[in-house]
Amino acid sequence: MLEFVEYTTPEWRGLNMRSLKVDEAYLILKSHFSKATYLYSLSEACYSCPYTKVKTLLHHHYNDNLTLNVAYPIKFKLIDHDVGRYAFNNVTSLCEYQNLNYREFGVYNLTLDANGSCEWCTDKKAVNIYYPILAVVILLALIMVVLKIGLCAWRSFYYEEILRTVNSSGISISTAGQRNRLRSLDTFRGVAIVLMIFVNNGGGHYWWTEHAPWNGLHLADIVFPSFLWIMGVCIPISIKSQISRDVTKYRIVLRILWRSLKLFSIGLCLNSINGPKLENLRIMGVLQRLGVAYLICGLAHTKFSERIIIEPQITWKRKFQDLIVMRGELLIVVFLIAVYLCTIFGLNVPHCPRGYLGPGGKHSNAEYFNCIGGASGYIDFLILGNRHIYQHPTAKYIYDSKPFDPEGVFGCLLTIVQVFFGLLAGVIILTYTTWRARINRWLIWSVILALIGGALSGFSSENGFIPINKNLWSFSFVCVTTALSFISLSLLYYVIDVKYWWQGYPFEAAGMNAIILYVGHTVLHKMLPWHWSIGPMNTHFVLLLKSVWNTTLWLCTALYLNYKKFYFSL
Repeated sequence: MLEFVEYTTPEWRGLNMRSLKVDEAYLILKSHFSKATYLYSLSEACYSCPYTKVKTLLHHHYNDNLTLNVAYPIKFKLIDHDVGRYAFNNVTSLCEYQNLNYREFGVYNLTLDANGSCEWCTDKKAVNIYYPILAVVILLALIMVVLKIGLCAWRSFYYEEILRTVNSSGISISTAGQRNRLRSLDTFRGVAIVLMIFVNNGGGHYWWTEHAPWNGLHLADIVFPSFLWIMGVCIPISIKSQISRDVTKYRIVLRILWRSLKLFSIGLCLNSINGPKLENLRIMGVLQRLGVAYLICGLAHTKFSERIIIEPQITWKRKFQDLIVMRGELLIVVFLIAVYLCTIFGLNVPHCPRGYLGPGGKHSNAEYFNCIGGASGYIDFLILGNRHIYQHPTAKYIYDSKPFDPEGVFGCLLTIVQVFFGLLAGVIILTYTTWRARINRWLIWSVILALIGGALSGFSSENGFIPINKNLWSFSFVCVTTALSFISLSLLYYVIDVKYWWQGYPFEAAGMNAIILYVGHTVLHKMLPWHWSIGPMNTHFVLLLKSVWNTTLWLCTALYLNYKKFYFSL
């Protein structure tokens, strides 16, 4: 069982193993060389980067140690002269080690012989960082079994009394048909908010649960676009419902304006959670971008919404009725995409190559150090200023990049496009009456968008024309994450609303109070009982346990609110 919690000995050859943090290991350095040498390293997560100097080895120096971050594989070079902060590929090295895959809590040796040759070996084996996932899953399963047994016992004991009370009062226990809404949509939203809470609490600090350093797609990167897309799905359903109740478009517009303002204002307040210092308050954020996208898409659909009756004899119109209904919004989509592409590839950014989409810093061998995000970063800098954008982007810790806002102003263009794609899914619900037609249409769009996103990214992480990039909210990112959303809703819709194999429990309850859970987990993040710490908190097991605890507690909160029939929306 100790292996399941990443157990390691307290001390190893004089090294304090308990002082290591999660995803760290020791490298013991020994030099028999006649002069000082310099150790340079390169993380595999840093694409097209130079090696960075990490340590100076004095001649005839023994048992010097270095703490490594081993979340990603590392490469090393040992050079006999100081070449500065970075070592480029044209620098001759004494020795180098490629494809080095060190692991957490391991101890590794590097010995430089007198003749300049290097010896690499493992002194202490690392722990398996994926056993904690199995341990936590087993623990959760045991808890669920105990709760299920307890619930069955309670129902069995009180069933007759409850039944007599219900029969005497004449209250029907049937709730079927009380809510005329898609359970799958609420469930999808619930899954998204639960995943967001999980990854925002660290997700066990596994690299794949966090945001990608720059290009690529990790678990945390698919949560926010899912929220945006779901919001788009709800827009035509909500507007049609209001129009059917004879609510004027003027009042609908006012409600959209008011809701957008509330979303933006709440997001701005959450940005001041560590103190409202106006001189460096971050302006944009998750809720702010939701507010902007909802405003544009809501107003556009209100403007263009109309009751279109497709004549039965016109076959081609029946096949494309969703596009006919959406023709006005699709023109806006094409316009926004054109503006985005023309800007990122046509704008002349000072001291940066035209069309640059990289993270700056060490990227491209540190040739464009201050060019993070290219045109996108430059426009946000001009509009918001350096002090009002996000100061700790993921690229900062891998690429040594400067501040960049992944929810900035310019990225709102394609965020709006993503919501419009969600709006298209909602229009499909309204215009196609059978479940087969809806699912077929969603899957067709998912294939089209997946192929476009894959082609633009070259079906790779780094080598495409427009890489998949959440920080830039690139067009390929929009296409791929939207395709995932179409597929996810199709699956949930079939399982929940068509076949009734699952009722969406417990995620449906979370989806019906998503704004409470989002604001709540942000405000109460550092408070008991949601947050706790014990000891050094330096293993995946304890960090995963804390993340699961926090997420489960908020899920239980959603279930309690659902039990009390309390639902809050902006």
